[in-house]
Amino acid sequence: MLRSLSIKNFALIEQLQVSFDTGLTTITGETGAGKSLLLGALGLLLGKRADLSSIKDSANKCTIEGVFDIEKYDLASLFEEEDLDYEIETIIRREILPSGKSRAFINDTPVTLSSLNKLGLRLIDIHSQHQTLEVTTNDFQFEVLDALSDAGREIESYKRGLSLLKIKEKEQRTLLESQHELTREHDYNSFLLNELVEAKLQSGELAQLEERHETLINIEEIQERLSNAVSLVSSEEIGISDLLNTVKNNLSKIASYSSSLKELSDRVESVSIELEDVNDSLQNELEKLDADPEQLEEVSNRLQIIHNLQTKHTVSSIEELLTIQEELQEKVSKTESLSDDIEGIQKEIGTIKKQLDEVAERIHVKRTKALPKLVTELEGILKGLGMPNATFKTSLSLQEKYLSNGKEALEFLFSANKGGTYGELKKVASGGELSRIMLGIKVILSRYTQLPTIIFDEIDTGVSGEIAHKMADLMMVMSKNLQVFSITHLPQIAANGNKQYKVFKEDVNNVTVTRLKLLSEEDRIREIAEMIGGKQVSDSALTHAKSLLHN
Repeated sequence: MLRSLSIKNFALIEQLQVSFDTGLTTITGETGAGKSLLLGALGLLLGKRADLSSIKDSANKCTIEGVFDIEKYDLASLFEEEDLDYEIETIIRREILPSGKSRAFINDTPVTLSSLNKLGLRLIDIHSQHQTLEVTTNDFQFEVLDALSDAGREIESYKRGLSLLKIKEKEQRTLLESQHELTREHDYNSFLLNELVEAKLQSGELAQLEERHETLINIEEIQERLSNAVSLVSSEEIGISDLLNTVKNNLSKIASYSSSLKELSDRVESVSIELEDVNDSLQNELEKLDADPEQLEEVSNRLQIIHNLQTKHTVSSIEELLTIQEELQEKVSKTESLSDDIEGIQKEIGTIKKQLDEVAERIHVKRTKALPKLVTELEGILKGLGMPNATFKTSLSLQEKYLSNGKEALEFLFSANKGGTYGELKKVASGGELSRIMLGIKVILSRYTQLPTIIFDEIDTGVSGEIAHKMADLMMVMSKNLQVFSITHLPQIAANGNKQYKVFKEDVNNVTVTRLKLLSEEDRIREIAEMIGGKQVSDSALTHAKSLLHN
């Protein structure tokens, strides 16, 4: 409930601070006195967009603050979702700066207008004649029916199941799309994979093949040059080996004369040994060489296969080809396993649908039982509101389609006159009739669920006499379970309030400002008398006002 409201520098309101109680609070005042300003300020507090025209004094910021008791509203989860501190006494503040920038706070934490609006919808329901079209929507009609059906647990279970169904159906669509795409490419991928598998590629193979190919293709030159090298080393006449031996013998004979000669002798000895080893290696290499056209052709063909695969896949190494082979293997395997995955998820979907059908059937049973009760109660209230012939024709049927709150189609048809044709509310009900229907529905809802604070904004327009008394009685009934405000021009409703406020204008220092005043009993008698008979208050109007107040 709204505990208090503070408004500073908003439109014609310079500064206003007011506290509210439970029960029914009525707000009266002449047309144009500024009652709509209160609703405008509350609208900003609950998340509506603002502009600079909201500021009275453009040099200062506009501030609107409301203190709410939210203990009965079960809002802890909403606060958790929005990452806000949950406080039983919650403070909402809205600021509009001279620059036009707007800021919003919940318990001093900055929030977006979206977050503010989410909370606002759970705190205050501003109900005016132009908002009665909500009653014509199927969603709202289900909401009312469900308040009476006591199917809350089943509906929550259904919604969880429906959410899971949508997730699984999305997974199924993704799998089917993948299957379609992969199936289209499967034959080609299989061909590419088989080609790579048959090539029996090995990491590092390319370098070895290229080296072997280079050797085989140049074997004659290699043989010739190796033979020359062997001759130069081991020739008996001018061989390097013999010449080196001569040098070695000469040095060995003088090595003992000095350490430096000894070192040179040792070095030549090392060179001689290395030369012998090199000569052996040359001989071995020469012996290994054998022109082999078949092997050359085999290596050339192998290289051609690898080069063709590199060109086809636009890569430059066997390692990259092996990576592609792994990827192709995964795609081919995935295509072949997708059918099993799709079959598995189809079974899951079937199980979920079966469970949803069972829950939907239970919801249907409860709603079917509650629907006549709703119609009877609503028709009874409307009779008291001057609509004695108002009747509803309803039907509730199970459908195949899974809807957001069940599997039913609800038909809620209305006729205001005896023997009249039934039709949809939005087509056959007038604005005044819709307003009374909505009031009746709110009364019924207040018996079965915890509603937010309700503000009735002149929904009594065009009503008088006994019907006005009945409206006042209904508002009083509602106010036993929730906080109710009524902005009204009717003395019958104004008098029924536990408290009454008057909105009025006055000039202060040649500036018009809007005020809100809590009326004393004497003030209320005077105000209600003026509502009955005008500014020139008669004794009979005062007597009538007193009787209304003390009724």
